[in-house]
Amino acid sequence: MGKLVVIKFGEGSFEQGFAVTLQIGEEHERAATEITGRLPSFPEMPLYYSHWQSSYRQIGNRYRLHADQMQVTNVSMVQDCENTSHILRARFNTWLRAEEFRPLREKWLERLSSTDEVRVILQTENSQLQLLPWHLWDLLERYPKTEIALSSPSYDRIHKPRIANELVNILAIVGNSKGIDTQADQALLQQCNNAEVSFLVEPQRKELTDHLWGKNWDILFFAGHSSSHGNGESGRIYLNKTDSLTIGELKFALKKAIENGLQLAIFNSCDGLGLARELADLQIPQIIVMREPVPDQVAKEFLKYFLEGFAGGESLYQSVRQARERLQGLEDRFPCATWLPVICQNPAQIPPTWDELRSVKIEEIPNLPLPNRRRFRTTLLSSLAITVLVCGVRLVGLLENSEIQAFDLMMRSRPATGLDSRLLIITIDDDDLAIQRKNDESLTGASLSEKSLNKVLAKLKQYQPRAIGLDIYRDFKAKDPDLITRLQKTQNLIGVCKGSDGTVNIPGNGPPPEIPRENLGFSDFIHDRDGVVRRHLLFMNQEATSLCPARYSFSLQLASLYLRPLGIETKFTPKGNLQVGKTIFPNLNSGTGGYQNIDANGGQILLNYRSSKQIAEQVKLTHFLSSPLDSGAIKDRIVLIGVTAKGDSPDTWPTPYGVPLDEQMPGVLVHAHMISQILSAVQDGRPLLQVWSLWAEVVWIWGWSLVGGILAWRRLSLPWLALATGVTSGVLYGLCFGLFISGAWVPFVPSALSLAAMVGLMSIHNSKTEAQVESEGVREMREMREIRENN
Repeated sequence: MGKLVVIKFGEGSFEQGFAVTLQIGEEHERAATEITGRLPSFPEMPLYYSHWQSSYRQIGNRYRLHADQMQVTNVSMVQDCENTSHILRARFNTWLRAEEFRPLREKWLERLSSTDEVRVILQTENSQLQLLPWHLWDLLERYPKTEIALSSPSYDRIHKPRIANELVNILAIVGNSKGIDTQADQALLQQCNNAEVSFLVEPQRKELTDHLWGKNWDILFFAGHSSSHGNGESGRIYLNKTDSLTIGELKFALKKAIENGLQLAIFNSCDGLGLARELADLQIPQIIVMREPVPDQVAKEFLKYFLEGFAGGESLYQSVRQARERLQGLEDRFPCATWLPVICQNPAQIPPTWDELRSVKIEEIPNLPLPNRRRFRTTLLSSLAITVLVCGVRLVGLLENSEIQAFDLMMRSRPATGLDSRLLIITIDDDDLAIQRKNDESLTGASLSEKSLNKVLAKLKQYQPRAIGLDIYRDFKAKDPDLITRLQKTQNLIGVCKGSDGTVNIPGNGPPPEIPRENLGFSDFIHDRDGVVRRHLLFMNQEATSLCPARYSFSLQLASLYLRPLGIETKFTPKGNLQVGKTIFPNLNSGTGGYQNIDANGGQILLNYRSSKQIAEQVKLTHFLSSPLDSGAIKDRIVLIGVTAKGDSPDTWPTPYGVPLDEQMPGVLVHAHMISQILSAVQDGRPLLQVWSLWAEVVWIWGWSLVGGILAWRRLSLPWLALATGVTSGVLYGLCFGLFISGAWVPFVPSALSLAAMVGLMSIHNSKTEAQVESEGVREMREMREIRENN
């Protein structure tokens, strides 16, 4: 990457001297080095320049001045011009070697290598300083890839997007050509590769302004007569034999062209510094002018050499320097030809290459903590690489355990939602089992005797529940005739069976023979590899070996029975998703959220538990049978009957609220959570737990890796960086938790991993970069010391 050097002249004069500031840094970065100094008074300097200027202009080499001002060549003045140029050069360098200016000179030698490509910008309002031949500074002779440009201290960037062009759009104005040959200029422009040139030959003022307004130009070119006035404060171009214009008279058209992307103005005409000063006020990015009257042959040769370099891929500054130095071959006939071309630069703009003029430029992002486009590109590419790596690790399942643990933590941390008043649970605990045995009630093959079951169903009939769910396996015929009749005739009773796992040895559990097939639901739970129930199976196709004929889950059957009197029906969408009323339950797939390659057969959704506390009102079996109840506690509710005993073979399941046996949840309560999830989604609008699309998750993870890159940009000390990363990770968790409460399970672990990885990677990169810069600085200091010792 090239270097950028800015030399700022403060207030002062040749009589009083000038305060000078030198800034050195990388291209596209803030200056890394700044030093102040002073140039002493030298009141004779403008006189030396005036003497040279006078002798130069007396030569009269068919200049591209206004036609009426052209002179006849006077060969006898050539020697005088060369003499005054040598004197000016010697006095100029003597001034720049002044003791007050020496610290700046030494800092330049210390920080810049002779192999660096350096852009030097000279900022001053003093027009006499701008006239001086800064390219003759002896310091620049050590730096063959250095070119100097002039600039005003006041400048601004034009924030306008540029339109992509396949060709470089050039507006070429050929003005009054009396006494000069502009045909060569036109021919050279037409030979440019990947360029579209529009010529305006001796145009009228309206024609020129219409063209400036009408198209997005990249380069504005002028060939013809021009001149500067008012001590170089303004300039004039001569459009045709009768009309001439100042830049001010083209102000609005030129501003529009600059806003539309005009990057470079070339005035291959005489005495252009006045034009450049006026154009600089319009914030044009780059201008190339001739500082003094230019001979016709010199103008043509410069344009040829410049276009060869610039259109051939060289940078703008290198193209100007090479073209300027190649003019030395003409100095036997045209003295000081190499003095004439000058770049005028808007410091807020970066000079484009020829190819960049043909493509869309990325807008510079304002107010970045470090305006370093290289670092921005490094961060962008690094964040993409980390995102790809993290997503790849995630896709192969290496993050599944940690993501599920984060899921459980968020589930446990949510505020409780209260009891579901639509449910009542009749529980059978260890005391209830003991009382049945004490009363000589047979419990063979079940947790509820036929006598107690018959009494429960009879009593429930009096209270008119809307649905009854019997979560007890009864894959054998009842003996009590009264119970048989009651099981057959209770139309709102849903029984359970268990499906096969696909093997002959485990065919499942059959249903109660007395309950009609349409009133059956399977009780199967889907558990993860760690045994925890986090998913809700709504429907499935039973295996051929299964003893359970039910296609729909126990919870769905009860919820549907509860909702049917309200006119809410259950159906399937064209995509195979379950729809209850207006609510759709999207099926999980094998790669949903943090899950990777799970068995997603059947209709599965994430189980959105209500809380770890009681989900609904509960009553013990013994209390239900022995005590009168308020009819409002049962009427139009769903009544679940199930076992909560913790005996030898408890019906309990690990959940996000607890995995150890003493913290597991009875199966009947898990069913209650599932029923409540369906009813709450349909009737209350409670959100289902869902995940984002794959690409949305990738963008989310990428975004947090970019946040990590921004933290690393701050170049904080290690403790502060660790604190900032921790706080940011906390913010990330808070956002993920808030989204979880609203029903979205978004990737926390992959995002936190990409954030931390990006902070670590960019911190290492920053450390290596700083070490490299320090090493280069030491090397350059060593080289400078060797140069001084050798001298």
